[in-house]
Amino acid sequence: MNSLNTNNEFSLQELQKESVMGVMGTETQREVRVIDLSDFEQRKYEIADQLWDAAVEIGFFQVSHHGIPQQDIEHAFGLAEQFFALPREVKAQYPLKRNSGWESKAQIRPSTKTPDQKESYQVTRPRMTGLWPTQQELPDFKEQVLNFESQCWSVGMKILSCFAYKMGFSEDFFTLAHDPSKETYQSTLRMLHYYAVDPAFKDELGLWRAGAHTDFDCLTLLFQQKGQGGLQVCPGKEMENRAWTSIEPREDVITCNIGDMLMRWSDDVLPSNFHRVKNPADHEYQGARYSLAFFCQANEDVLIQSPKGKYPDITAKDYLAQRVSANFSGKY
Repeated sequence: MNSLNTNNEFSLQELQKESVMGVMGTETQREVRVIDLSDFEQRKYEIADQLWDAAVEIGFFQVSHHGIPQQDIEHAFGLAEQFFALPREVKAQYPLKRNSGWESKAQIRPSTKTPDQKESYQVTRPRMTGLWPTQQELPDFKEQVLNFESQCWSVGMKILSCFAYKMGFSEDFFTLAHDPSKETYQSTLRMLHYYAVDPAFKDELGLWRAGAHTDFDCLTLLFQQKGQGGLQVCPGKEMENRAWTSIEPREDVITCNIGDMLMRWSDDVLPSNFHRVKNPADHEYQGARYSLAFFCQANEDVLIQSPKGKYPDITAKDYLAQRVSANFSGKY
């Protein structure tokens, strides 16, 4: 199990690793650290130590007292449900392009080579021309979604400022690299709707709500709803064991994982976290699952540099384009 050899030809090491992660594997228990972000400015360096230890040792963590009111999170879930409830022909007017817009069963992971059993709507601020529902379809949808996106960005930058400090960068390094005022901004809020299980296909092997993958970004913030499970994680540094841990949905925390951009920036000290969303077992909730994910993806013109040269320099634009193309049939 030590070999990562694969017949798939991917130029990025991350994609080569991902392509061998499609097997079911085993399940195990792991520690999930919950890090309290309250009194952030006063406790920043204590929090930074806790975040760093969790990220290095486990590969994922959850944060509490993060500053986004629960009612705002619930409202954002309501907006997602309203969008996905629109007729298919309406949603199809806003098709996915350059990581923005709507898709359904279009994402095929290198790990599984089968379509994820979901639909998604992605919001990347500078790329949304013609991709917002009209006022008649969903009144004030754009303004409310962008408000939530901004709240997510603020939390993401707090956390990333802690990693910048621990990595010896200026504390605003990642804030400047994820500047929403620029046309090169490419952080993304993704609304996700995993389809209710179709009894006709529930025993079909190879179908996943989301196949095993690492995220393309620096940091992911994931919001889940109670009772809608399925998320499983396998720390990147332990990928060869294929041992997965289920993450019970909690509404009072944000589940976070390091992405591949930050893994490169840290010379692999911060391991990117493999995760997937499995189809529910017979005894588990079979209905629809909704989640919200915010991906802190560096601006297009930012150069991702591996300090010790472990990875070649690459712009965030080129990096994201290669990762998206591998998931969406070469489309970016």
